[in-house]
Amino acid sequence: MLKKFTVSNFKNFKDEISLDFSKIGEYSFNADCLSMRLIYGRNATGKTNFGRALLDIKSLLCGMQSSGLIYENGVAKFKYEFKFGNDEVVYKYSRFENRNLCDEELYINGEAIFKCDFKNSKFDFQGLSIISAETVNTNRYLNKDEMDNEYVLPFLRWLINNTAFSDDSVLIQLSKYVRKMDMITVGNDLLYSNRNFLENLKNPVYLHNFEDFLNLMGIECKLVLQELPDGQVELYFSHKKLVSFYRTASSGTLALTSLYQKIVSNCSLIYIDDFAAFYHYEMAEKLISFFKTKYPKCQLIMTSHNTNLMTNKIMRPDCLFILSSRGTLTALCDATERELREGHNLEKMYIRGEFEKYE
Repeated sequence: MLKKFTVSNFKNFKDEISLDFSKIGEYSFNADCLSMRLIYGRNATGKTNFGRALLDIKSLLCGMQSSGLIYENGVAKFKYEFKFGNDEVVYKYSRFENRNLCDEELYINGEAIFKCDFKNSKFDFQGLSIISAETVNTNRYLNKDEMDNEYVLPFLRWLINNTAFSDDSVLIQLSKYVRKMDMITVGNDLLYSNRNFLENLKNPVYLHNFEDFLNLMGIECKLVLQELPDGQVELYFSHKKLVSFYRTASSGTLALTSLYQKIVSNCSLIYIDDFAAFYHYEMAEKLISFFKTKYPKCQLIMTSHNTNLMTNKIMRPDCLFILSSRGTLTALCDATERELREGHNLEKMYIRGEFEKYE
């Protein structure tokens, strides 16, 4: 799992801002939501930017396209702290405005594996023996053909791709985790139709599960998948006649579908921006309960303006956060001098201004 993420100098976050999954309160209720975090904040506080910062590691290690980077002082700093079994992994790097790496460091269980200072061309690979990679040819990485001036290839990415690590290696686990991280921005994904998803629905079990999911969310429907003359498949609602799913589904149904497609791909972590924008509050509650039951190992970070979800009925004060315009992220249990208990009405407290100091 991702234990903690810290970023600074990224877009509107000049100072360090962190999200710590390992910091939990002494609450006995709703332990099934400890892998979730629900973030509230006024408009333009940077909820979307925080998600983009969190997913930056995927663009770095997997070659995914990165959103434009804007820094206050020229260099953005990222720090990811992971836990895989008994192993603690810390991966740190900083990037210039043109996205090139400034430096990169990896630690496992407190021991330095490598340190790369690209700005000053200083490299320390002496810790590679700790991960049984001491025979890797680092000179090949440092070769001018590899280290061109246009793009600095992350050493961790190069190391994973050029070393025969065992499947249980902590670096392989890290690589798999990062590849399965994803971000969903609800408004941008409404018309998202994944052909792989439709191909998977050819399996009657997958189609039945998706249909059950929609019905569970309160969307009563019967689905039919048909193959077209060109070999592609299309999804339909089955009424008296077949009706195109993607052309007629409501924005809420399309948002659910987009989310379901990402979830069923066995993600490790999903950042869902504006989570409840298209959902009735009861559907949003059902969706959170669905995540808890079906995907307990997937870490979810959601942003929302829907204060109906700010309740101890489905969440808890140490899993609910406020992102301020000053770039601070504070759990509700730390945003008041009161000792928040299960019986407190968190939504009313929020609307009444109990946590206003941290907005």
